[in-house]
Amino acid sequence: MPELDGLEVTEELARVLPSCAVVILTGRGRPPHLQQALHAGAKGFLPKGSPGGTLADVIRRVHGGSRWVDPALAADALAAPPCPLTQRELEVLRLTEFGTPVTAIAARTSLSAGTVRNHLAAVASKLGVANRADAFRLAYEHGWL
Repeated sequence: MPELDGLEVTEELARVLPSCAVVILTGRGRPPHLQQALHAGAKGFLPKGSPGGTLADVIRRVHGGSRWVDPALAADALAAPPCPLTQRELEVLRLTEFGTPVTAIAARTSLSAGTVRNHLAAVASKLGVANRADAFRLAYEHGWL
């Protein structure tokens, strides 16, 4: 989506048209995304690749006033470990995706380079990994980014 992502659209619809029931069909079916979608106001959430009959059934249920979440994803969400990182740590880690230099991350976040290094060290320690690339990979796999 060119300007807003699905969660932003869901939030905006919930705000301006609360009677609109949103069903999210996503390729990002991970527990944190489910939680974000429900907090944004989605009434249904299912992964892309779900059978067409399931999608039609979910739309009918949600239109009728029910909520629906893919059962396997709901079970994963209940068992998923919580993210141990602060919002600032996630922000700094997100910016390391393409090997961005510490000085560039510092400029983008209005932090000193030393503070960025401290955040990255804390992230690596909390996640039990050796470097920021491993931290990024692990956080991405858990759906925290």
